[in-house]
Amino acid sequence: MPRSAAPGRVRMSDVARAAGVSLVTVSRAINTPDKVAAETLAVVRAAVARLGYVPNLTAGSLATSRSRIVAAIVPTVSNQVFSETVEALTRTLAEGGYQLLLGQSAYRGADEEALVEAFLGRRVDGLVLTGCGQGAALRARLRRAGVPVVQTWDLRGAAEGAPAAVLDMAVGFSNVAAGRAAAAHLVQRGHRAFGFIGADEERSRQRLEGFRAGAAAAGLPDVPADLMRPPVQVDQAALQLAQLMARRAGLDAVLCSNDLLAAGVLFECHRRGIAVPGKLAVMGFGDLPIARAAAPQLSTVRVRRTEMGERAGQMLLARLAGHDPGARRVDIGFEVVARQST
Repeated sequence: MPRSAAPGRVRMSDVARAAGVSLVTVSRAINTPDKVAAETLAVVRAAVARLGYVPNLTAGSLATSRSRIVAAIVPTVSNQVFSETVEALTRTLAEGGYQLLLGQSAYRGADEEALVEAFLGRRVDGLVLTGCGQGAALRARLRRAGVPVVQTWDLRGAAEGAPAAVLDMAVGFSNVAAGRAAAAHLVQRGHRAFGFIGADEERSRQRLEGFRAGAAAAGLPDVPADLMRPPVQVDQAALQLAQLMARRAGLDAVLCSNDLLAAGVLFECHRRGIAVPGKLAVMGFGDLPIARAAAPQLSTVRVRRTEMGERAGQMLLARLAGHDPGARRVDIGFEVVARQST
């Protein structure tokens, strides 16, 4: 085969002839390189590079019933909390010979359903979803599809009103319990009049639910909340803080559903001359780098975002290899990190 030939016209037989091996050997070198001797693999790969051969992955997936692709759906990639999980998931899957196809639902259930349908139509080998709040129709569709599914960022149980929340496998933590722990921390620090700022989406509402439950357990009044349409931005926090302060006289502690909003509250407090934590305690969620860089440093709830992606990938790889993934419901927990802002 001339080296100047169009890459799209190079066939596997051309690679086999150039490398001096059989078609079967070239196929193995491409699809299962671990089954080919190192010296032979090097010769085949050199021929592939020299000729510009592009494997027909669609044909390979038809022959093996495997696409070697896993799809993940996140609300947005602009939020670092999700991007870190996706990076860890991508790395873990790649080590097992799988590639990641990514979709954004924009926090809309209809978009998530459309993405699932599109990915299933492309014969992905597995799915990673964000949250456990999928509707009945989507859950039924996924069960019929029969592909492994891992839900992340949520682990509601029967005690939290979701006895059948886990479809197949799940790795995450209880957002309700995290909100309750944040309230306990603020109570322990002596604060008594709470408010909440967050996005009007599933996981944020769960954190608010737990936060209110924790306040009620301490005998404190109901917690007013300002919820915004996601995705929320740091510059939205100032208006939300003003509204909370107007609704709750003597407000002395605010929990935000993420660290970016909490940083925005800190900026507004500085602009208004509100002492933190002397006059108002501010707490975030996620433990992003901005929480440590802020002045004062933000108290927050630490979430193991990288571990979540790694565990999700490992569970899928085990299932796809025909192995038992172990526990189908993995609670990676969370940690309240106390810093200067509370």
